[in-house]
Amino acid sequence: MALKVIGSGFGRTGTKSAKDALEQLGFGPCHHMYEVIENPPQVAFWQDIAAGRPVDWNTVFHGYTSQVDWPGAHVWRELATAFPDAKVLHTRRPEASWVKSFSRTIGKLMYTYQTMELPPHIKDMMDATSHLITTETFKTRLDDQEGLLAAYRQRTEDVMAAIPPERLLVFDVAEGWEPLCAFLDVPVPDTPFPHQNVRADFWDRLGGEPDT
Repeated sequence: MALKVIGSGFGRTGTKSAKDALEQLGFGPCHHMYEVIENPPQVAFWQDIAAGRPVDWNTVFHGYTSQVDWPGAHVWRELATAFPDAKVLHTRRPEASWVKSFSRTIGKLMYTYQTMELPPHIKDMMDATSHLITTETFKTRLDDQEGLLAAYRQRTEDVMAAIPPERLLVFDVAEGWEPLCAFLDVPVPDTPFPHQNVRADFWDRLGGEPDT
């Protein structure tokens, strides 16, 4: 099984909604950070990737038809090359709402995870993800909002420059089914577009939001 859809958008751009939508459209299972949290053997792949060791992308994404969210979004270029027939879905949302959501969830987690009571595999994954996101993607402190937004804008520019227009959809989940279904050439479902992953859900999966 090869990836048919590659997600290049940052976390907190509606990636959980996109995951659910892709699975409903027949492009599942869809790889997402939640998959890593629930599947400890996945962590070793991302430790290798963070350390710069080679991996086989078919093995990393074995059993998955699509991928969105970090950590997979970090290697969108490599995946676009490894799966040349896959389409690229670049999720994004208005800058102000993205940086606010990121700061209250992923950004806060990066600062606090070492003091949280988390399963060992999640802490190991956070170590790897912290390197990929903080060091390689943002290259700045996670409380530097202008730095975060600069990286956010740069990702969209990089994806649009690298991926041919016919292979790419820049997508806000608020747009609903129509652009996504047209891009993937599938019928529009007669059910509402899924909207998931509010702040409370993010922290509930990690045992609750820390006070600091």
